[in-house]
Amino acid sequence: MTKFNGAALRGWAQKSLLIVAILAAPAAYSEVAPSDAPSGKPGTLLGNYLSGRMARGDHDTIAAAEFYSKALAEDPGNEIILEQAFLLEAASAHWDRAIPLAQELVKIEPSHRIAQFLLGCDAFKRGDYKEADEHFAAARQGPIADLTSTLARAWVEEAAGKTDEAFATLDSLSDADWAQFYQRYHRALIADVAGKHDVAGQAFAQAFKKNPSTLRVADAYARHAVNENNRKLARQTLKTHIAKSSPHPLSEALLADIDAGKVPALLVVNPADGLAEVFYGIGDALAGEGGLDMGIIFLQFALYVKPDFPLAYVALAEAYEGAKKYDLEIGAFNKVDKDSPLWLNVQIQKAFALNSLDRVDDAKVLLDQLTTIYPNDVRPYDALGNILRAHERYGEARDSYSRAIALIGKPTRDNWTLFYSRGVSNERLKDWPAAESDFKQALELSPEESLVLNYLGYSWVDQGRNLKTAMDYIRKAVKLKPDDGYYVDSLGWAYYRLGNLPAAVENLERAVELKPDDPIINDHLGDAYWRVGRTLEAKYQWQQALTLKPEDEQVVTLKQKIESGLAVPTETKAAAERTQTGQKGL
Repeated sequence: MTKFNGAALRGWAQKSLLIVAILAAPAAYSEVAPSDAPSGKPGTLLGNYLSGRMARGDHDTIAAAEFYSKALAEDPGNEIILEQAFLLEAASAHWDRAIPLAQELVKIEPSHRIAQFLLGCDAFKRGDYKEADEHFAAARQGPIADLTSTLARAWVEEAAGKTDEAFATLDSLSDADWAQFYQRYHRALIADVAGKHDVAGQAFAQAFKKNPSTLRVADAYARHAVNENNRKLARQTLKTHIAKSSPHPLSEALLADIDAGKVPALLVVNPADGLAEVFYGIGDALAGEGGLDMGIIFLQFALYVKPDFPLAYVALAEAYEGAKKYDLEIGAFNKVDKDSPLWLNVQIQKAFALNSLDRVDDAKVLLDQLTTIYPNDVRPYDALGNILRAHERYGEARDSYSRAIALIGKPTRDNWTLFYSRGVSNERLKDWPAAESDFKQALELSPEESLVLNYLGYSWVDQGRNLKTAMDYIRKAVKLKPDDGYYVDSLGWAYYRLGNLPAAVENLERAVELKPDDPIINDHLGDAYWRVGRTLEAKYQWQQALTLKPEDEQVVTLKQKIESGLAVPTETKAAAERTQTGQKGL
């Protein structure tokens, strides 16, 4: 099983709706080095500038902001450095520095959309809605900026008491599906804030019908319904959403509150919440589609407008995870309060971030604490098993998976990963009977899982057992994922072990094409080449495998092969004889 699915915590928007707009949006900025800087040494203009560029390329926004600020102090008239310093201060949420830089930037470049967005947010927070509208209007440049500007201006108009004007502004959006999604959603939110609950109900119904799997739409619609004394609609909305999407702690907690007779507040209760929702939704979508830098800035704008916004902190943390800035990811997770329904999931993700920082024992301590706080919850045990298994601590991992399995009672299809993961741990501990039992249980729960099919099938081939079924499993795994180099390698290596060398070469060549940087796959192809007499190509593949950072044990074996080639092992001869005497169909 891979790491805990952090994306399930977002569930905000159908991100594919934004992909066309993202691809069409102009670049936020371009950059060239200052031509008049004297040198690249540390402490010089060019040195600070180049250090800032390197830090920015590594997504280390805080360090990059410091370097660009130093460079700007030495060359305050440099527009390029000014822009970079502003963007990085905004990404770092250093508002006391970012806002003055934005003010300077728009004097030089009035259409700079990111600077205008920040100045619009600042004016909105000060209650100067006329100025906020002017800044947001000036930010319209490109599909994403135009969408953001229109939504933001609608909320400014609502804040100024101009609900009809807000609706008219929303109606000016493009007819494209991705724009209409936001139009319907924010129209419903504005109508609820303005007390026009009939209008809100109609807009929510349209938005939910189009996007029932979108968390924020379902959450807002259910809250609207229960506040309109329609608990049946609220429950049905959430149940439909949960059935069409991954389980989410927010929707599950909301449903529990409604079932308990509570009346949860509207999702957006004032225009500030609405404006934050604009930047959160688009920022999360941008980050999810690969626009990490702009996504982070938009999420920071959402938190500037509404500091108490747990889901925005989660989205920001996940953006940092995508940038491999795990310390910043942990910092964002730490902003989520313990009373939030997100807290347990956030702590599990935090443990994976600690693991990514090689703080495995800290991750284990955190997850052990969670198992004490939530003794009947499977997820901390599962996460702990995954982390320990990744570090080859198979005995501890197996124990953790076993505790999780003991909690689930009668297993369901969703539990197949626990049995698969424990099976891998048992196999690595050389307890094959227990491993085989786990793999069979995983397949019984979910027969189409390529991971299990491949692992069990290959293991049987390696042992010379259940050969027909084993090959059927491996072929099925390859059919399910024909471009997975590891599965194609398994198929090729199975043919090799069975003595069907032409099929082995064909499949292993394909596997190397798919995963050229894997040392084991290159090693396998070398072995197959040697067996069919292509000895020069075999040594090339072994040499190639040596350059791909193989494990120490494999390094020794590869060097021996390069030096002496391969002897013909007894099991390969026997496998070849079996193939020649009636098992060619394998």
